Amino acid sequence: MLKGKHIILGISGGIAAFKSVYLLRLLVKAGAEVQVVITPNGKEFITPVTLSSLSGRPVISEFFTANTGEWHSHVDLGLWADAMIVAPATASTIAKMANGVADNMLITTYLSAKEQVFVAPAMDLDMYRHQSTVRNLNTLHADGVEIIEATSGELASHLIGKGRMAEPEEIVRRMEAWFENEACKPLKGERILITAGPTYENIDPVRFIGNYSSGKMGFALAEEAARRGAEVELVCGPVNLTTTATNIHRTDVRSAAEMLSACEKCWNDCTAAIFCAAVSDYTPETCADTKIKREKLGEMTLKLVKNPDIAATISKNKKDRLCVGFALETDNGMENATDKIIRKNLDWIVLNSLQDKEAGFAKDTNKVTLISKDGRHIPFPAKSKKDVAADILDTVFNKDGRCSQTQ
Repeated sequence: MLKGKHIILGISGGIAAFKSVYLLRLLVKAGAEVQVVITPNGKEFITPVTLSSLSGRPVISEFFTANTGEWHSHVDLGLWADAMIVAPATASTIAKMANGVADNMLITTYLSAKEQVFVAPAMDLDMYRHQSTVRNLNTLHADGVEIIEATSGELASHLIGKGRMAEPEEIVRRMEAWFENEACKPLKGERILITAGPTYENIDPVRFIGNYSSGKMGFALAEEAARRGAEVELVCGPVNLTTTATNIHRTDVRSAAEMLSACEKCWNDCTAAIFCAAVSDYTPETCADTKIKREKLGEMTLKLVKNPDIAATISKNKKDRLCVGFALETDNGMENATDKIIRKNLDWIVLNSLQDKEAGFAKDTNKVTLISKDGRHIPFPAKSKKDVAADILDTVFNKDGRCSQTQ
């Protein structure tokens, strides 16, 4: 999986730098083109001559070559590479990466990286388990960096504990596994807008009109689409759910009007949309500025006005992009869902019914039938919402990740 890949090998100043020589040799042997970027302190542990001999490329350490003034562009390196591995990554380098302290060529290259970055920490056991190092590693992980955990053994201090850089063979295995996984992502290149959860329409500062949607189905779709390589624009109403994938860009909203505005902002950059949110059809005509007191008001009549139809508004300008809607029905499900496809200019609609015990609000399962614009009906048995999300994406997208040709 590494043959022909462009790899940046970042080396920082730790005794484990001697392992980087073996790592470099394994990467080259696997067919990768490797550019070494080493910190000034790293050169105290391993010479650029050794690294250059193995990589076949001049080693980069400074921003420019002193005798010629040749500038080394970290931006160009970021565009050239398919992956970057920092091994060893000392506590200092990890801290600089986590906080954007761009004071050497390795860090500026990392900050310019468009590719996947791997980090193989190496330091003494007390430094490795120190709360600041743990915090910095957690920050890098949240930023999408793949952390290749240190192992236990005898350290440079002659203490025994966790802090040894992972063996070069393990680092190469992890990188190959990542590239293999990337090759199996059928939705890579897609940017999918997904709406999820309910909307709340305020009556006064403490009361609202809403529904029972938990957002579980929409979040399952977002996670599954992200796992398949898509960039996901998740616009969600008030829910108690979290996302884990770094390629999910989440926007939290409250009302239908806010959800529509958020969708309109990102729709131009999207290739598909899945409208899974349970949007309130109506909103109070006016919202009181202060809490309504029943002792003063007595009986209350609430006048409601129609909310915008988010799916219909967005799909009106879909052109050749894929649009998928949801229909939760209590009766005449097939008829109502088919009507929605036409009215909302959708390509597919996902029908589920409150009459099914396995479907409905707040459940962990769902039972759906997919209906296409060209009249196909594809029923599925009750499954977990995670599995339902996979069924939906399998159905509405082709195997190679391009939108289904039912538009």
